[in-house]
Amino acid sequence: MTAMTHTPMRARAEIDLAALRANVRALRARAAGAQLMAVVKSDAYGHGAVRCARAALDAGATWLGTATPDEALALRAAGFDGPLMCWLWTPGGPWREAVEAGIDVSVSGMWALEEVTAAARAAGRVARVQLKADTGLGRNGCQPADWPELVRRALEAPDAVKVTGLWSHFACADEPGHPSIDAQLAVFHDMVEHAEKAGAEPEVRHIANSPATLTLPASHFDLVRTGIAMYGVSPSPELGTPADFGLRPVMTLAASVALVKRVPQGHGVSYGHHYVTPAETNLGLIPVGYADGVPRHASGTGPVLVGGTWRRVAGRVAMDQFVVDLGEDVVEPGDEAVLFGPGDRGEPTAEDWARAADTIAYEIVTRIGSRVPRVYVDEEPGSPDS
Repeated sequence: MTAMTHTPMRARAEIDLAALRANVRALRARAAGAQLMAVVKSDAYGHGAVRCARAALDAGATWLGTATPDEALALRAAGFDGPLMCWLWTPGGPWREAVEAGIDVSVSGMWALEEVTAAARAAGRVARVQLKADTGLGRNGCQPADWPELVRRALEAPDAVKVTGLWSHFACADEPGHPSIDAQLAVFHDMVEHAEKAGAEPEVRHIANSPATLTLPASHFDLVRTGIAMYGVSPSPELGTPADFGLRPVMTLAASVALVKRVPQGHGVSYGHHYVTPAETNLGLIPVGYADGVPRHASGTGPVLVGGTWRRVAGRVAMDQFVVDLGEDVVEPGDEAVLFGPGDRGEPTAEDWARAADTIAYEIVTRIGSRVPRVYVDEEPGSPDS
């Protein structure tokens, strides 16, 4: 890893783009017969959409994926002109802008098909549409009973709609052996077969998310959609650690210790005095809080590496700061506190924080807010963002 000199700052999220590129290559090897979509929704799970998209494409991803049309349009505005899909639409969305930008839009029901068809005709363009099947997740997607009509109507408008994809999403791919996995695969096969017999000629058929990419080769079809795994976070601790899959966490969250002070035994710490010092001790102030994405649910449990030793949040996580009990250890203001990272320097990982907050590591990295600057390391030489 390229060495870097840290500019003094309150907090930073270091994004290791070399790790991201290596992760994409490892995921491509897992699904060697399929293309790979780099999912960069929610600002690339908090890692920065533009830089992560560029790194993923450099490593061989062929598609980009976002949830919202605004995310997709922002990527087009940033100069990404390759295959790009977005899937979370609401009535009145920017259909025409997406059609004119050549974005693949997902359609799950008749209202959406009607809106994109009208927008395409108004633009004088043919919309690239991917039909989403609800094979059992019960969120977005068209139910099997309604699928024949949606397919028929989409194919009846070749002047306005080209069906470029057929797709779905797993409910329990992160639970190997769950009976819903085979059930969903069977339904997907049936719904794809119906659409193709009706005349659809999709460029891609896809259902595999990160866990299915890692563990379910039968689900790979033409394209796999890798989100959290691309950022080096295991989609499920039960499936294995990132290292088990040849992945490395991309984000390291660190802060500068803001204050160290000596306090007596019995001193309350932070709101509500849920922590009271058991003895005379040194307290360290870490200047990040729930406004930065540090989960308040990890009050009293969240781990942080300070002075070479794991500490736990002492008392409540506040909006902008929390406290750790340093005991007799000598720590100076300006010393580094590492909340999470890859773990190879002894620091906690995002999974450790997920356990502390009773959530999943997806949420830990995604919730880190814009007040924390992203510092990119290991950019390719000559990158415009270097």
